Parts: sequence; C-alpha cells; structure tokens
Amino acid sequence: MSGHALGVLEFERVLDRVARRASSELGRERIRALEPRTDRDVVVRELGRVGASMRFRADRPDFGLGPVPDVGACLAQLATEGSALEGSELFALGVLLTTSRELRAELTPAGEFPELASIETRLVDLRPVSEAIVRSVDADGHVLDTASRDLKTIRDRLRGAHTKIVRKLEAYLGTLPERFVVPDGSVTIRDGRYVVPLRREGRGEVGGIVHGESQTGATVYVEPPVAIDLMNQLRDLEGEEAREVRRILRELTAQLFPHAASIRGAWDALVDFDSLDARARAAVAWDAVVPEIAADGARSLSIHDGRHPLLLEAREGAVVPFDLELEPHERALVISGPNTGGKSVLLKAVGLISSLAQSGVVPPVGPGTVLPIFDDVFADIGDEQSIARNLSTFSAHLANLADIVGDSNDRSLVLIDEMGTGTDPAEGAALARAVLEELVRRGATVLVTSHLGEMKRLDTEGSGIVNGSLHFDAERMEPTYRLVKGRPGRSYGLAIARRLGFPGAVLDRAEGYRDQGDAQMDELLARLERHEREARDLAEQLDHERMEAERLRVDVDARARSLREAERTADARAREDARKLLLEARAEVEEAIRTVQGAAEGGQPVEEVAREARRKVEQAAGRLRDPARKRGTAAGRAKSAASGKSSTPAPGDSVHVRSVGSSGRVVEVRSGRALVETGALRLEVPLDELELQAESPTGSETRPRRGGWRGPTRDAAPPIEVDLRGKRVDEMEAELTRALDEAMLGDLGELRIIHGKGTGALRQRVSELLAGDARVREFRMGGVG
Repeated sequence: MSGHALGVLEFERVLDRVARRASSELGRERIRALEPRTDRDVVVRELGRVGASMRFRADRPDFGLGPVPDVGACLAQLATEGSALEGSELFALGVLLTTSRELRAELTPAGEFPELASIETRLVDLRPVSEAIVRSVDADGHVLDTASRDLKTIRDRLRGAHTKIVRKLEAYLGTLPERFVVPDGSVTIRDGRYVVPLRREGRGEVGGIVHGESQTGATVYVEPPVAIDLMNQLRDLEGEEAREVRRILRELTAQLFPHAASIRGAWDALVDFDSLDARARAAVAWDAVVPEIAADGARSLSIHDGRHPLLLEAREGAVVPFDLELEPHERALVISGPNTGGKSVLLKAVGLISSLAQSGVVPPVGPGTVLPIFDDVFADIGDEQSIARNLSTFSAHLANLADIVGDSNDRSLVLIDEMGTGTDPAEGAALARAVLEELVRRGATVLVTSHLGEMKRLDTEGSGIVNGSLHFDAERMEPTYRLVKGRPGRSYGLAIARRLGFPGAVLDRAEGYRDQGDAQMDELLARLERHEREARDLAEQLDHERMEAERLRVDVDARARSLREAERTADARAREDARKLLLEARAEVEEAIRTVQGAAEGGQPVEEVAREARRKVEQAAGRLRDPARKRGTAAGRAKSAASGKSSTPAPGDSVHVRSVGSSGRVVEVRSGRALVETGALRLEVPLDELELQAESPTGSETRPRRGGWRGPTRDAAPPIEVDLRGKRVDEMEAELTRALDEAMLGDLGELRIIHGKGTGALRQRVSELLAGDARVREFRMGGVG
C-alpha cells in the first residue's frame, strides 16, 4: 500500500501502541512489522487467529505468557554438531522450552481453539532436557553444583583448599618480624594467587614471588614459598573444575542438538503467539469485535461503532463512535460541517480501520461491521507543503491528487480532506468536482470533506455521490461528532463568530454578501435540523411516556396478582377457621354428652345435669357467633363470674397459662404480671396470658382427666399420641376421631395410638376405623418396645 497514506494516517504509531502490549521484544518487533495484506483468505485467517486469542484470554484472564528470549544466535550455533553452548545460552534455551511446554498445555485440551492449531503443533515439550538445564545452570550462566556429582566433589575440595591456604598464610604472617609486616595487613589475592602484604625491606628475608606493589612502592605483595605448593594444588583443582564444567555444557548441548529444528519452530510459534496475544489485548481494551471481510468483488462498506484507535489510547474522555454505511452504488461520501467537528479524525479513523483489519489487527469497531479488501489506500490530509521541493500547500495537494487520480481503481480507498480549498473558490470547486467524478467513474471508494457549497450539490440520483455531515449542536454551538448520512452540514462560520462577540454590523454585512443559493441551503438545513431536534425531543418524550405506561402496567399487574393471592389466602384462612370452630363445637357437645352419661352412671339427677350441659353448649354457640373474641378469655370470664370472683387473678387462684398450656396456682401479683406455681416450677407471666379456673365441689382444681386424648387450645401444638387404654369402644371412637382431626389440622405426618392388649376388641376396632378413614395413608401395629 501507499507508504505516504499510511504515514498520514499514523499507522505505525497505532502499531506501536499495540506492540507495547507484547511480552517480548521479538513480539513487539513482529507487530511493528505488520503491513496491510490484499489476499482476502490471508486477512480472514489472521483476524480469525486474533479472535481465537481473544477467546483464549477471556477464558483464562489470569494467564500470562512466559519469557520468550532471543535465541537466534544460540540456535545457529546449535545446528553445528559437536558445539558447546555457553551457560547463559543454555539457560535461555531452557526458559524457552519451559514457556513452550506451559503454552502447549494451555492450548492442547479439547481443541478449543482450532485457529491456533498452527501454533500448538509447533510447540514442543522437552521436559527432561529443560529440567536438566534448570538443574545445571542459572540465569547468569554459572554452572551449578547440582549439575553433576563430580562437579560438587571438586568444588567441595576447592573450597577446602582455599580455606587451607588462607589459614596457612595467616599463620605465616603472624610469625614474621613486626618490622616486615604492614600494619593491619591481611591475606589477599593478586593475579589469582594468594599473597601477603610486606614492607619492601622484608622482601629479601621472606623470599617467594612478588605479585605487585602499592602505588608508593613501600608495600609489596608476596606469595611466600610456603603457599606455592598449596597454590599449585589449587590450580590443579581449578583445572579439573573447568574440564567438568565444559563436559557438562557439551553434554547439555548434545541433548538439545537432535531437537534444534523443533526448538526453532517452537521459538517462532511463541513469538507468533505473543504477537497475537498483544493484538487480542488491544482489541479487548478497545472493546472491539472481529469485523466481517466482504467477499472478493464486494464494494459495500459498513462500519458500526467505529472509533479512532489513538483517541482510545489517549483516554482523554469518552470517544463518540460513528456509523458509516456505503451501498454498492454509493461510491463517494462528501462530508461537510463546521471546523473542529471531527471531519479529519473521521477520515483517518476509516483509513486506519481498513488498514489495521488488513494487517491482522482487530480495529475498534462494533458488531455488524463489514469491510471490503482494498488494494491501496490514498490519503491527502493536512498541510503537506514542502519547502525543499518549493511546493505551496495547494501545489502539494495538487501533486497528491494527480497521483491519486492516476493510480486509483475500483479496489482503492481514497481519503481527501478539505477538497478544493487553497485557491480561488470557483476554480477549487470546479477542480474538486472533476476529480471526484473521475474517482467515482473509476469505481474507487471515496471519502472527502469540504466546506464548498458546490460540493454539497453533487448528491443527485445516479451520481454515486452522497452527502454526509457531522452533527453540530446549534444551541450550544458544540460539535457532537455524530455522523449523519444523506444530508450536508452547515459551516456555522458566521454563527460561531457572532457567539464569540464579533461586531454585529460586520456580520450583518457579511450575511448580505453571501451567495443566495448557499444562504437558502443553510436556511433549509437549519429548518431541517430544528424539525429533527423537535422530532427527537418528541420521540424521547414518547419513549418516556411509554416507559411510564409500561411501569404502571407492571405495577397494576403486580397489584392484581397480590390481590388474587390475598383472596386465595383469605379464603383458605376462612375455611381453616370454620373447621376449627366446628371442632370446638363438637368438643363442647361431646363434653356435654360425657357429663350426662357420667351423671346417669353416678345416680345424679339427669334432668338437672342435662340443663347444665345445654347451658354450656349454648354458651359455646354464643362464643362461636363472635369469633373475634378469644375463646380462652371468654371461658375464663364465664368461670370467674360463675364462681363470683373478679376476672383479675389474685394470689391463691387456680389459673391456666395459655402460653405454655399448663395449669397452676397464683403465688403473687405485681405490676401487671403474676408469679404462677405449676408443678415444681414457678413462672412469671403477663396477666393477659392467664385464665381463671373454676374449683370442683370438693375445692380441688379442675384438671383434665388422666389418659385419653387432651384437646389442645387453638394455638397449642396437636398431640402426637392418643391413649385409648381402658376405654369402651364407643368412647374410643370419639377420642380417636378427635385425635385424627387435630392431627390433620396440625399437619402431623404421624400419630401414635396406644390401645393395650386386653381382649383385642379395641385393637380390632381401631384397625377397622383406620382402614376406612381416607385421611390415613397407612398404619401398622406397634413393634417391640
């Protein structure tokens, strides 16, 4: 593609921003070397690989590619059989192998990313070799003691020899006369040999080999005779160490030699992946999606949510996206509007989006973007005057236009900024029109910006030219950077000058000098903008009202559902209350029957007992007519009235404690609370929790009978056991039926029935009743214990 156009578009600057996201310098260099491709299959494949890398990163947000060192020189040397790499070179290859193994492990499972198969197949897993390298050399290239057992033995002996020499020389230094010894002198090293510092006059007495002297010459560094043999032994050990190190390096190199080609392939694959990963990270940062590449020959251009990548990188506020659609019959878009409206940025963004996509970089676009393949991009943007070539701004533009017209075809993208300016407006407009029509005739895709009114009138049926504008808020006099296709834009030059305080008389005179056709077009555009703004405000208002109506509808539906639920709940509660009332009524009737039967058996006057029973039943019926009254409270008051006592409990009264379901005697009353003694316990409860109980004729407290079923109060939990022992069959049936009723109301899943053994009549009748009751799912006899 045209290097001039890519330079104008700042293509390399964008690539540099993408390259900064790479992990290695090699990856960065590969990104900076990218160029637009013109083979559609290559472009689609490369964008697909970047898309796969984006998915890979999304699935593994914590993944980080390991180091990818530059091992080009190492691999060249490794190709020579018998060579021995240095420790630092082996370490770099070990790092490369580790990174290759780790990435291969991430890419291999389940073939999740078929687009990256070319990378995965080139990666190698040479764990034994890489682990041997890690065990043998460090990052500085130093061969470690763990490289071999012999090396460790030699180095242990070396350390011992060093220590032995130092101690020997320190002891020797202590035997020398003070006139020969340098104050604070100690054993040191010169030329790799251990020496002691002596005064010059002691040199002849000590003997040995001199390995240097001080700057003044007063001190000489002597290797005394006693150290020469030890030093020779040390040198021998150092020779052994060097030979063992060289053997280890040669052995490690030999292990790598058979895999030289594979390692080179893995290295290239890692650099390739690093480049893809950096491009994927840039796409994620730009909130970009992989665009669709149009089929060969397709000329439509569709960009959705397009943004300039350098604006995104600058992060200086929100970047307004643009939508641009050119149908196949629309070859040129003439963009007009005020200065500072973003027209030049739009041209560069379109050029960069196409160039980046064809270079394998996902551009900052949204879903639905379709880009054709351009063989070349031409751009004439900005001031390109050249003093060296003696070209004015207009001449430079003419030179560019001449090249563009001569080289463009139906696979070219042409971007021209401020077309027709820089010379006489009439001539400039005529030239611009002729150039634009020629480019359309050649089939090029053209985007131009212009302030000339003549250019705005080229949008006619069949011309292949369509108008566009970048919207400008006329009320606030601010650009919105929103691209509007199909309508030219106003320049707002005089309006902006008036807002900035330019003299009104001068502006009024300028209005009179304007071309009438241009003035009428601006007036028409102003009316159109006003109507669009009113329509937009109306649409927003309708949307708001629609949302409010939807909210009210949802609220009404919720209220209706709540009301229906409340009705269902109330109906269920009413049925439950009715069942409880019927059970209470039946309990009162059964109690009256038992009272009459007991009187008959005990020889008491039946008529008098019957009248008392009827009175109790009538009282119960009266209570049932007023369900709002508390049953226990009413009964307590009735009993109190019958006994002539006050309704308020007093010390010594027998009471029933509703909250715990037990009876007792009041010990003390104070401050609205009573201390009640029930069995071995004393409870302090509120007075409204107590019911006064009537005394039996003998003065003893009336208590429920032992055995049998104890009917719970309305709020008490139903019993889980009913004792029928000692009952007649007719008594047993009433007790069992009542127990089953309460078990159903209390939602019990199981009821335990005790009937004893005896003659077996109770057991047989219980089984018959349970078998014929539809509420009983199953029953069984009791087991052992």
